Amino acid sequence: MTKYILLATTAFLAACSTTNGEIASASTAPATAQSDTAAPAAAKSDIDTRLAGFFEEYDQMELAHSPMTKAYRGINDADYGKLDDPSDAAAIKEHQRDQAALAEMEAKFDMGQLDETGQLSYRLFQARAERSANAFPFRRNSYIFDQMNGAQSQLPAFMINIHRVVTKADAEAYVSRLAASGPFLDVLIAQAAERADDGIMVPDWVFPYVISDAKNVISGAPFDDGADSPLYADLKKKVNALSISEAEKSDLIARGAQAMTDSMAPAYKKLIAEMERQQKIAVDGDGIWRLDDGAAYYAERLKYYTTTDLNAEEIHQIGLDNVARIHGEMRQIMEKVGFEGSLQDFFKHLRTSDQYYYDTREEYLADANAKLKTMEKALPGYFNTLPEAPWTIKAVEAFREKSAGKAFYQSPAPDGSRPGTYYVNLYDLKSMSKTELEALAYHEALPGHHLQRAIQTELGDLPAFRKFGGFTAYTEGWGLYTEELGKDMGFYTDPYSDFGRLGMELWRACRLVVDTGIHHKRWSREEAIQYLIDNTPNPEGDIRKAIERYIVYPGQATAYMIGKLKIMELRAKAQEQLGDKFTMGGFHDVVLKSGPVPLDILEERVNGWIAETK
Repeated sequence: MTKYILLATTAFLAACSTTNGEIASASTAPATAQSDTAAPAAAKSDIDTRLAGFFEEYDQMELAHSPMTKAYRGINDADYGKLDDPSDAAAIKEHQRDQAALAEMEAKFDMGQLDETGQLSYRLFQARAERSANAFPFRRNSYIFDQMNGAQSQLPAFMINIHRVVTKADAEAYVSRLAASGPFLDVLIAQAAERADDGIMVPDWVFPYVISDAKNVISGAPFDDGADSPLYADLKKKVNALSISEAEKSDLIARGAQAMTDSMAPAYKKLIAEMERQQKIAVDGDGIWRLDDGAAYYAERLKYYTTTDLNAEEIHQIGLDNVARIHGEMRQIMEKVGFEGSLQDFFKHLRTSDQYYYDTREEYLADANAKLKTMEKALPGYFNTLPEAPWTIKAVEAFREKSAGKAFYQSPAPDGSRPGTYYVNLYDLKSMSKTELEALAYHEALPGHHLQRAIQTELGDLPAFRKFGGFTAYTEGWGLYTEELGKDMGFYTDPYSDFGRLGMELWRACRLVVDTGIHHKRWSREEAIQYLIDNTPNPEGDIRKAIERYIVYPGQATAYMIGKLKIMELRAKAQEQLGDKFTMGGFHDVVLKSGPVPLDILEERVNGWIAETK
């Protein structure tokens, strides 16, 4: 067991899951990602070939029901001008297709006859369907609109960032999607109203965020006499870049504007009115314990996100234990820099001193870019496999930056048409400490999410559900693991930056405490905020936004630390048992080249690698 505190009795099982400034990077491409089979490519057996065909047919069936997924994958076909069906009826049919596909696979294929890659794909497809079945009864408990999720911001972000316009036909499809946005939103508004009438709605403090986002989208031309709205500016930019006549450009822009005013505007106004109605009848309590089936729902969420059987009490205690451990490591750095006072005094110093914050967005982006370029050069010493896809850093767009999270990552398009993108929220620079810049960049970009998810996208002929799906404990566990990996690689030379790394890990340990506190122990938002104020160096604005995220996204925040602890535990085990035969590159290959897996399967793979290497 390592110094990282995880319950020794944990039983891991397969529970499936799934701008204002911009700086582009060079591509990272010393090596090409390969599948999880270590042997050279050999002819597949008949059963393996048929299983691959089955998965391909399944993927094509699912893509046929999701034009927006096609766009994320860079697929431009006859559906390019359409949006998805957001109805509950569509969700029911999707669930039925998943379960029918599982039954068909199990009837047609004997897992014991498959090769190693096929067996893993078979097990992961089973786990995926199991998770779907476990989550399905609780689908109406999720919030349709909140400050983290919801079409009020995700739809315009999709149009701006995902819908590419290279031809006139692409521009026509853009206009078609704008026209379809009204009916799309109407369905979601009706669902939100129905759930609210059943008592399933966000806390009252969430509504101003959603209303603000909605108003931002329909503020400015062509909705009013102001400057161009974000969507209108995007439409103009994309259309004006086309090699078509001025008359054709004017016509497309005019029709797009009409779609915005005739379809989008009425739907957004209806959304605003519905959110104002719900705010007046909002129920007390922040956690999902207040729902009729809240306890069962939260247990399902924890299993879904952590891929473990850990219950809320166990996760809460793991959090408390790791908070204590990290506080001890922080005190060592505090002594190193000569700070006199308590750890909480040091937290206050870091939280309130201007020297630890940037004055401009441009400075932040430039420093993050420089750190990542330096990291990029060091990667070949620790990784045998690196992605081909380039990366970029972007500030979160103005229309959604007030409500969006601190930072997040969007995978590259598999056809190379879109780089992997690290979004950083620079709305409030006093929430973005200089001390955390390094760890945050490593987590979201290199060697964190961009490296892992780009490699995943480039995994050769693996089934699409493995290349594009995910398990949160694996993916976010990897991101958090790479923050500490940066320390192993010789980064964080400034002790304040190293303290920031510990602060980021502490943040994830505290998440275990506050997420279970809110949703299991019935803490209020203010109680959870106070816990983070007392135990972390983060600014209060950062803390409030984080707690508000955990409230509307139950269980998700627990995945990071649980995943990271398991990866560190497995690495320590491999280092101890392999001695001189252990290599970072070999360990990282066994973790990365399967794509995301539940933590119990990850442990099986590492144990197999240890035995084989011995």
